[in-house]
Amino acid sequence: MDQRGFIMQPTDIVEDDSNIGRMCTDVFGPGWKSLRIAHLATADRIGIELFEFDGNHAPDDNLSFRRHGTFHFAIQDPNPEDLLEKIVAAGGKQRMPVREYYPGEKPYRMVYVEDPFGVVFELYSHSYELTYSAGAYA
Repeated sequence: MDQRGFIMQPTDIVEDDSNIGRMCTDVFGPGWKSLRIAHLATADRIGIELFEFDGNHAPDDNLSFRRHGTFHFAIQDPNPEDLLEKIVAAGGKQRMPVREYYPGEKPYRMVYVEDPFGVVFELYSHSYELTYSAGAYA
């Protein structure tokens, strides 16, 4: 596989008590079992995550265009806790605890939130490249 654009090798994640396992359970709820994730970045530093879940299948109608929302996108803010408070005050929801990618080592934090219309997105404290280029799940 051509690795251009990848900032971290595609990784298999399992539902367990590891840091990334807990993060995924926070987001997807219990029972997701396993997934494969790839982290990519565009030349202008836009981060893209690709998820492939165990047991995935193509929809019967090819595109469920009536389904609302976006799976998620991410916003970088140096203080995601303050932005989180503003989102909740505006009627949004915090979908998980604020989590650290490298507990005790680096201050990289993230949290999934939901706006008042049901769109789920992620808040990052540091750039996508910094967060994932060191391996994040090691």
